[in-house]
Amino acid sequence: MFEAIIDFIRKIKHFSEAILALLLYQYPARKLKVIGVTGTDGKTTTVHLIYHFLNTANKKVAFISTVEARIGKKKIDTGFHVTTPNPWMVQRILKRLVKEGIEYVVIEATSHGLTQDRLLGCNFSIGVLTNITHEHLDYHQTFENYLTAKAKLFRNVEVAILNRDDKHFNYLKQTAKKAKIVSYGIDKSADFTPRKFKFKTSLSGEYNQYNCLAAIAATSSLGIKNEVIKKALLSFKPVKGRLEEINEGQKFRVIIDFAHTPNSLKQVLKTFRRQLPSRQSKLIIVFGSAGLRDVEKRPLMGKVAARLTDLVVLTAEDPRTEDVDEIIDQIAEGCQKGGGIEEKTFFRIPDRQEAINFAIQKLAKNNDIVAICGKGHEKSMCFGKKEIPWGDQRAAKKALIAKLKL
Repeated sequence: MFEAIIDFIRKIKHFSEAILALLLYQYPARKLKVIGVTGTDGKTTTVHLIYHFLNTANKKVAFISTVEARIGKKKIDTGFHVTTPNPWMVQRILKRLVKEGIEYVVIEATSHGLTQDRLLGCNFSIGVLTNITHEHLDYHQTFENYLTAKAKLFRNVEVAILNRDDKHFNYLKQTAKKAKIVSYGIDKSADFTPRKFKFKTSLSGEYNQYNCLAAIAATSSLGIKNEVIKKALLSFKPVKGRLEEINEGQKFRVIIDFAHTPNSLKQVLKTFRRQLPSRQSKLIIVFGSAGLRDVEKRPLMGKVAARLTDLVVLTAEDPRTEDVDEIIDQIAEGCQKGGGIEEKTFFRIPDRQEAINFAIQKLAKNNDIVAICGKGHEKSMCFGKKEIPWGDQRAAKKALIAKLKL
């Protein structure tokens, strides 16, 4: 009962804050065409793709993602840590967009942002879903609550872009009953498929095929011509921290990716597995799991890593106030249940820099792939209640430079 009262008070607080922000900035979204992108994985890449397509079509466009905000060609370093910004920042940015004559804005809509009314008054005309898999149950408590949070984006949109291959397609279709439904996927019954809309992209992996199709469906619904979209796809560069290669002249690949859910980890590792140049090449992964977040996903991620890689290095990833060794133990439990992996093939190194050093300097051989997952674009790591400056890119380069000097 007490928890229910606290939850109600929080909802009132979030709603009140959102209303005040709307009033202060005079509801700027009314003068914009707003596209919202939600889902468990692929949101950021899809946001950037839609922005790039519209920009290539010479539209006045901006975006707000968990990586950054961009107005035209100007970048705004938001410092976001994997979430939708608060309503004050959202409305302030939207107000600025209106003043600068922007017509379209693409917003990454997280489940937290939707549940806490941070996006209230954004007046979404198009809603885009990437997928819905296991994540954030620490906050939402049940998967049903998580699904409801994601569905909130589609209640009043004009057009709903839905993944036909996602098992929640019909549920979201019912939620978006006021909208025009446009589907995409590999399933031949979808409106947009690789066969119906043939395209080329430098982005690897089946999951990026889905991200591309979601962006294609969204921009096509805005009237952007096919030839413009195809041209934009050819020039699109991966988002920072998504399949980002670090090359200091070594004879093996080092790739940084934000994958931090069981599904995203599975997808990127399947992609890397296919890219190994020979049977002798090994796939090495360095990753952890965030503290004070979804506990259930930890062994699931360990299981995925054990099945799809050759060597696993478990380490810290925003442990916050939790014991990093206990988090690693929970992931390791999944590694042991994953099958095909022995104690000697996975390692526990709590210090993330030391873990990256070990993978690059001790484990990696010619033609191997070292995947560093979980942090991606992020510029800090949380220990206790403090954010410490951090970057996987910087850590990987440091390890590589030291190795090459040996």
